[in-house]
Amino acid sequence: MCHSDASRPPAAPGAVAAASDSPLALQSADGTRVLAHEARPTTPSGIGILVLPDVRGLHDYYRQLAVRFAETGAESVAIDWFGRTAHDDDRSEDFAFRPHVDQTTPEGIAADAAAGVAQLRARGASRIFTVGFCFGGGYSWRQSADTEGLAGCVGFYGRPSLVTDAVDRMRAPLLMLIAGADANLPLADTEALATAAGGQVPVEMVVFDGAPHSFFDRSFAEHEADCARAWDEILRFTA
Repeated sequence: MCHSDASRPPAAPGAVAAASDSPLALQSADGTRVLAHEARPTTPSGIGILVLPDVRGLHDYYRQLAVRFAETGAESVAIDWFGRTAHDDDRSEDFAFRPHVDQTTPEGIAADAAAGVAQLRARGASRIFTVGFCFGGGYSWRQSADTEGLAGCVGFYGRPSLVTDAVDRMRAPLLMLIAGADANLPLADTEALATAAGGQVPVEMVVFDGAPHSFFDRSFAEHEADCARAWDEILRFTA
């Protein structure tokens, strides 16, 4: 997994307290209940952010991250992956996520993402972006192909293998935020994906030299500058 129960997402510069946040249950097109968490801004900007979590699904880091995005003025919804296979909502570190990850499909994830996008539109967001991490980072980039009407797709330390078969269908621009010292994801693989996707849509790849996988965490004081830079890149890309 990327982030532990002790991880905390860093706040964006100029953050303003969110108006509210609460658990949410959405319904996918196939009738699946989608575990979600919604956060609403005090002063909406018209931007919507769909948060796509790591392999453990909707645990506390991503609920808090939805709030961090609402603090920037965005309507925000974070969703889970496992409504088709998990029988409860526990995504703590005790959750055995791997058997559930192995049963996910691109089609199921796209259907669940569409439910989140619909909720953001219902809240008044007119420009919607996906932002994902690791497993969710790859699937965030993939939504450029699998989810219509997105303004852009942002991925932190995403997995290129989740995306390569969808590149020729991409429609939304990509922002790729890459940990330069990621031992799990070779930089060459991500560069190859950026080159391939760049033939279809605008692609920006930002490499954080020396940063490890999961660096976007305020508990890692040594990566404070990288966290601030990542926020700057996201806010610029979504502005």
